[in-house]
Amino acid sequence: MTPSTPSTPLPLLSVENLSLQFRTRGGTVHALQDVSLAIAKGETVGLVGESGSGKSVLSYALLGLSDAAARITAGSAHFDGMDLIAAKEADLQAIRGREVSMIFQNPKVALNPIRKIGHQLEDVLLRHSTALRSEVKARAIQCLAEMKIPDPERRYHAYPFELSGGLCQRVMIALALACGPKLLIADEPTTGLDVTTQAAIMALIREKAREGGMATLLITHDLGLARGECDRIVVMHAGHVVESAPTEALFTRPRHPYTRQLIGATPVGRASLEELVSIGGSLPDLRREDLPACRFAQRCGQRADVCSAALPQHVDGEHAVRCHLPAHAGAFA
Repeated sequence: MTPSTPSTPLPLLSVENLSLQFRTRGGTVHALQDVSLAIAKGETVGLVGESGSGKSVLSYALLGLSDAAARITAGSAHFDGMDLIAAKEADLQAIRGREVSMIFQNPKVALNPIRKIGHQLEDVLLRHSTALRSEVKARAIQCLAEMKIPDPERRYHAYPFELSGGLCQRVMIALALACGPKLLIADEPTTGLDVTTQAAIMALIREKAREGGMATLLITHDLGLARGECDRIVVMHAGHVVESAPTEALFTRPRHPYTRQLIGATPVGRASLEELVSIGGSLPDLRREDLPACRFAQRCGQRADVCSAALPQHVDGEHAVRCHLPAHAGAFA
């Protein structure tokens, strides 16, 4: 799903055919299968799909934060030349927060509830930057100010429960960006926030990316957000990457049936709610040992006998789709 040519620069992050399983009492969950994507320096890539598609599972796997029941069974992942799968925990700890940072879905859960905001920032700066202990308080306050947090000197002494959801999210961004990472993984960074706060938070991320050439993996179920923020979009369904393309190509010429249904179910650009079309069915049970080659087949209105064969890869320039019967590359109505 990540076509390249010999002249293409090496991506900052490269994931190739990654498969991951969870061993549970209820059986083995085949959470990721043959997942591939790449992100270049300074690029923003959107990872979209329904809840349960594997977006967050992938991000945790890349940072070595998967549940103890998780097991990577195949594939590779490299960040700036480092083998993330083979890396020891100490090596991963060395890059987390400094080279690669993550904004988690629920900031009030991710933040330490019994530690002041400023002290949490100081912890990150002391561990992952060259700042001296005598400098970290001023630097922590500066980080809060850069996130447009009102009265940063006072907020430095606040606990997470004393802040609104929007301010906690800004603190999470401050923590993630404090050491100038090369790659930011933003997992649903605006979920549960009002539209104005969403726009402000994404503007902060854009500004930091522009200043330092930071790459961003934006994980979201909000296709409108992805369209406005991303250079390219990768679509996941039930642990598979089904389509990958530059943003406008994906929205105007989607080729996978699932992508087309996702866009059809998105209110952005719709004149009325009646124009929305829901996606039928549900994600397959990923504990099944007889999962079909195409995990979307049972929900697809155009499935045929050929869909039981191994997924093909159709590549047209930078537009890749894994479907036996992809839509033609014409405009999407």
